[in-house]
Amino acid sequence: MLQGEPSPEELEAAQAANEADALAAAQGELATLQAKNAELADQYLRAQADVQNARRRAEDEITKARKFAVEAFAESLLPVTDSLEAGLAIKDATPEQIREGAEATLRQLKSALERNKVIEVAPAAGTKFDPHQHQAISVVPAPEQEPNTVVSVLQKGYTINDRVLRPALVTVSAPK
Repeated sequence: MLQGEPSPEELEAAQAANEADALAAAQGELATLQAKNAELADQYLRAQADVQNARRRAEDEITKARKFAVEAFAESLLPVTDSLEAGLAIKDATPEQIREGAEATLRQLKSALERNKVIEVAPAAGTKFDPHQHQAISVVPAPEQEPNTVVSVLQKGYTINDRVLRPALVTVSAPK
């Protein structure tokens, strides 16, 4: 053995010390990772609970919105009901009074529908036929009009929030 060279015992002791240091470092890293894992698991459980709470709140809000939307619509129809009842309470009404009352009640009803986004679809004659809003009941010869245009409206249609509630029933001009 040369002078300055470590003995096998010293090499073995140094190697054991290095292994002990590596083991201590690995154990420290393991403890850190276990703590981080526990923290992430806790965050995951909290996030899951938050999602479930948010879903439940959203479902409750949707239920309430539906309930109160129907209530608001019904409430807007109450004046129409009151007007009809008041008109029927008049026993000796003249035909003019009945007509005037019916027209006023119809205006109230249309106003209530419009406030609730129910819009009338009544295409004018000559309007291009739109299968998304109109339903063709018949095709008639109409030489004065372009083909596939509305000739007449048999029954008005209605949309609610831009969605067809009932299509307008129309007659359509025949192709030439």
